Order: sequence, then structure tokens, then C-alpha cells
Amino acid sequence: MPDTALSDAFQQARAVADAVLYEGCLLYPYRADAAKNQLRWQFGVLVPPAYANDALGEYTWSQTQLLVEPRPDTRLHWRLRFLQAQRRTVETDFGDGYHPVPSAEIDGVIHLPFDETVEQSTDLVVTLSDLVNASDHIQPFDIPGTTETDQLSPTVRLHRVRHPLHAELRLHADLLPGPYGLLRLTATVTNRTERKSIVGSLERPEALRYSLIAAHSVFALTSGGFVSLLDPPEWAKAAVRECRNVRTWPVMLGPEGSREAMLSAPVILYDHPVVAPESPGDMFDALEIDELLVLRTLTLTDEEKRLVRATDPRGEALLGRAETLPPEVFERLHGAIRQLRPVPAAGPPDVFGTDGPWWDPGADSSVDPATDTVVIDGTAVGRGSRVRLHPGGRRSDAQDMFLVDRVATVQAVLLDVDGSTHLAVTLDDDPAADLQILQGRFRYFAPEEVTVVSGVSTSEVERA
Repeated sequence: MPDTALSDAFQQARAVADAVLYEGCLLYPYRADAAKNQLRWQFGVLVPPAYANDALGEYTWSQTQLLVEPRPDTRLHWRLRFLQAQRRTVETDFGDGYHPVPSAEIDGVIHLPFDETVEQSTDLVVTLSDLVNASDHIQPFDIPGTTETDQLSPTVRLHRVRHPLHAELRLHADLLPGPYGLLRLTATVTNRTERKSIVGSLERPEALRYSLIAAHSVFALTSGGFVSLLDPPEWAKAAVRECRNVRTWPVMLGPEGSREAMLSAPVILYDHPVVAPESPGDMFDALEIDELLVLRTLTLTDEEKRLVRATDPRGEALLGRAETLPPEVFERLHGAIRQLRPVPAAGPPDVFGTDGPWWDPGADSSVDPATDTVVIDGTAVGRGSRVRLHPGGRRSDAQDMFLVDRVATVQAVLLDVDGSTHLAVTLDDDPAADLQILQGRFRYFAPEEVTVVSGVSTSEVERA
């Protein structure tokens, strides 16, 4: 039986983990015939070996590497969660037996074929000291197949089928050299469903029925703590750089400062992620805005809503929430202000005028983004300077990978209210750079994220 502390950690992670689990499960307009819902489940899919193809980006396994500061009695609880596809068909008795049909209507309710999902999970609990200097801890697990029938009328039924799955958890521990006593855990999940258990050809829709879908892991410790891979302490940075996470992204879970749990997800998150308290329920698309999805859901026609209800129970529940959302809850979706700080008490009047707002050029002419500079590698960098971009490791936007080593021109040097310096830049090879300058739309980088490109600056070229 898992420790209570471990169970609490999993309960705290449930809302975030569920958002990962159902990401892309059903997309607006939430109908089975919608184009978006013809190619489903793009995140964390571990396919059977018979369908694996590196060129297509279809893989059987994923790997998470974590760093732990253990204690002698530290135990690890690893929970793998995923969805199992369940094929739902509508069948009619034609006299010679039941055969699939495109749809059926019973008592005014339409029924459609669709692939539903069933939540699955498996657990592994070990004492970390037992893993050191030992062979890999391997735990195979099986998810049985099932067949269910729901008789809707004497001649119409819903037929549901789940195919059996066979997979494996593998855990390895390395005690890293040095004075810090760090332990590196390597956790690998592999789909080992054999070809002989697969029925029919393996096009992707069929392969998904033998896959671990939206697979992600939650790790919790009874004592000791994990090391953040996004914002590690200085002494652990070298060990973090050697960690290799394949098709997963590990982040710290729980309140800020806690180190007892981590989520390894197939999507990029920050440390200590939380679901916005304003969100009325899962919309299955965390990249979209809840307010916009609710508004668009309310614009569906009555016939479209009828098809949504026939597609999936979760779509029906989503539609019900949108239609009954109280005005005060809907108003909260429009936006929220977070991290407000108290305003200090007013001091004595500033007779010398030194307390004018520094961001107002009219009040403080010493601050000017067009003429200010910052020293980088011994060179003063300001407007017109050319720099090479090196996006930092704390950025979470996957698009930043396309900016690595690109050359850009600095358009302004800015200071924020915390005193940090930022460079507003445009890409030199971007044909829309002039338009971005006209609109004041720039990319922003910290001084440590750029290096100076030797040679003349853009402003020097223009003056020449």
C-alpha cells in the first residue's frame, strides 16, 4: 500500500496530469465528423513495435532522467498514466447477424461510431538504495482487452472493443561522482504489444488502439528531494546538462519550493504548473483560450450540438457546462491579474524631483531605449548593434529552437521595473523586419542570451 504522503502528492498533481492526459482527445467543434477529430492524439503516443517508424515520428518508448538528493530510506513511487483507445461501433441486426452501420437513431437520440478512451495506470514503488549498483528494475504489465455490448433496441446495439496491451517499466539508478550525493534515475516506458495480438492492418487509426496514448509519469518521494531540471542550483548544472529526456519534459510539481514530486509529460511546462482557477472545466485544448472556446461552443447549431452529444460523453459534458455557465463565472474567463504587490506608503514630498517615473522620457531624460547601451563581452551594445541569438534554457516556447544562432539587429535597450535589461531585436533575414519596426513588435532577449557579432553595426552602415 503506498504511503499517505505519496498518495497526497498524486492527488495534488491530478488536475495538471488530467489536462495532459486529455490534451487533444476531442477538439472543437467536438463532433466525430469534424476534420480536427479525424487525426487524434498527437502527444505522448507510444505505438506497438509493428507500427514504429522513426521517419514518421512514431515511437514505442520514452525516457525520463531525473536527479534526486536521496536519504537512506527514500522510496520512489512511479505512476504511469495513459489512455487506452476503445472502439465503439453502431451495429444493426439484418437477420443474418449484427453488422456495423454509419449511425442509428433510437427514441430521438442519434448514436455514432467513435473511438472512446479509458484511463489506465500502473505503479512501481521501490527503495532507491536498492537500485544503486544493481541491474535495471524491470516491471512488465498487461492491460487486458474487453468486449462490451449495450443493447439500444431489439435490433440495434453499441459494440465496444478494447484490445490487450503489453508494456514495460524500466528503472535504473546511477550514483553520480562528486560530494553532493546526487542520484540520476533513468525511467523508460516501452510498448511491447506483440504483432500476433494485433488484428488487421496497421494504419494509424488501428495502431492507436494498441498504443499507450498521452502517456505521462508522476514521480513522488517519501523523503529527500528532486532537483529542478529547468532552474537547477549552480552546483547541479553540470549534472543537469548530462540528463537525456527523450519525448518527455520533467517539471517540479506541487507548491512553489516543494521538491517531493515531478511530472514527466509529453508537452512543455514550467516548474510547479497549476490549472487556472478561473477555468470551469477541461476544454481538451490547453493551447486555446477557454473564453474563446466557450463562446464558439455556444454558437454551434442545434444539429451540431446533437452530433456533439452523440460523439463522446466528455463532449456532451463540455457542452452542458458551456450552456449553463453562470455569468459571474464566464466573466472571470475574460482575464485575471496575478502577483499584485502592495503599494508602499507615501513618503515625504520629493522637493528635488528625483522620484519621477523613470520609464517616462519626459520625466527622466537619462533613460532612452534608442540611445541606451549594455556591455556584453566588453562591447557596448545598443540600437543598431548586430548580435547572435542563443535562447536560454528557461524558455518554454518550442519555437525558440528556430532562433538558435540566428543573427539579429538590436532596435532598443529596455529596462523593466525589476531593473533587468532586455534587448528588443529583429531578425536580419526576416523580410517582415521593416513592418515589425513600424509596428513596434520585437523579439526580446536578455543580454546573456546573445553574443556580439563582430563588424560594423547596422546604424554605422546606414550612416555610411
